[in-house]
Amino acid sequence: MVLKWFRFTYNKIISSIAFIPAIIALSFLLLSFIMVQFDFSEAGKSIKSNAHWLSLKDASTARSIISTITGGIISLTVFSFSMVMILLNQAASQMSNRILDKLIGNRFQQTVLGFYIGTIVYALFLLSTIRDINSGIYVPAISTYLLIALSVIDIFLFVYFLHYVTQSVKYGTIIHKIHDITRKSLEKSCTIQSNTDIHLSQQEGTIINAYKSGIFQGFTYDGLLSFCKKQDIVIYFFYPSGTMVLQNNPLLGIKGKANLPEDLEKDLKSLIDIHRGQNIESTYYYGFRQLMEVAIKALSPGINDPGTAVLSLQALGDLLAFRVQNFPVTHIKDRDNVVRIIVKERTFEEIFEECIYPIWDYGKEDRLVLNELLHVLLQLQKQCEQPVIIKFLKIVQSALTEQNI
Repeated sequence: MVLKWFRFTYNKIISSIAFIPAIIALSFLLLSFIMVQFDFSEAGKSIKSNAHWLSLKDASTARSIISTITGGIISLTVFSFSMVMILLNQAASQMSNRILDKLIGNRFQQTVLGFYIGTIVYALFLLSTIRDINSGIYVPAISTYLLIALSVIDIFLFVYFLHYVTQSVKYGTIIHKIHDITRKSLEKSCTIQSNTDIHLSQQEGTIINAYKSGIFQGFTYDGLLSFCKKQDIVIYFFYPSGTMVLQNNPLLGIKGKANLPEDLEKDLKSLIDIHRGQNIESTYYYGFRQLMEVAIKALSPGINDPGTAVLSLQALGDLLAFRVQNFPVTHIKDRDNVVRIIVKERTFEEIFEECIYPIWDYGKEDRLVLNELLHVLLQLQKQCEQPVIIKFLKIVQSALTEQNI
């Protein structure tokens, strides 16, 4: 359980909005210390004596420069991310609050925030090094001029940041970002071109219940595979990842042992992840769900934006086209080519019905949505003659015919 807690905490920290800014701020703190040491070293004094434009001997002037820059960068930081919060609130209210992770977790925004905070940390540390003592005045001139250069960089970052933020919160940009992340997750998970499911009866073997209520997020791949090989067992899951499970309800079955000792059962449960959240990188199904939710929100009477729904349908169409021709690995083998883990995956039919039919429920009277549905379905039909596609295609064609009448 300690390793599981450590893994969960580690993933939570590195995915936090404060992780990159904290690293950058610490780097600037280290830079300020190095620069001050260099400023007062023999090499620094030599540079300042040969370059007269670097001479800054008045302590009050240096303090004024550093204080002014610090106040300006703080104001810049507050303004920049107040604007981001306003745009995020607008995107959440008009699209879906589950897309906020894609916006808040943007690495460029975090880097800019880190650069702002780092400059402030650098300036505050530099301000504390200026001293008026009996033997003279210590002014880190080189470090102060570097601070001026950093503030200029901050200003240019602010200008580009304004452009970047206004582009990144466009609905089309957000939808394409969700699509790209989901496509990468699909390509990582769906690596075979034929469906080779192994069907095992849920009555066979030992049943292990969920240790708590939450969303089944998967398992530690290498750890669980090693556990199964060591115990010479086969584990099969009853639910696909991304499914809500209740505590003490059956979660998985074990073939190979009639009973699993309590300590081994505890070790097994520590390798299974049940917690909240929707990480598309680990479960591609979340990407389908988020695109569906964006389309539904856009078709709601309060927003009435069928154009955004069409963009979501186009993204879903591309993802479905990939999924219909590629299948996830459902049985995982060890190095000896022995099946050790059997996972349950959602079929194409299940994904199609769960993501397309809700859009149909909200947009079946909108001609723009119907035309796009027809366009997507006709192309999907050419790639694979799936009964669910043919059935729904007839429904859409019938609805369009009635509207034309």
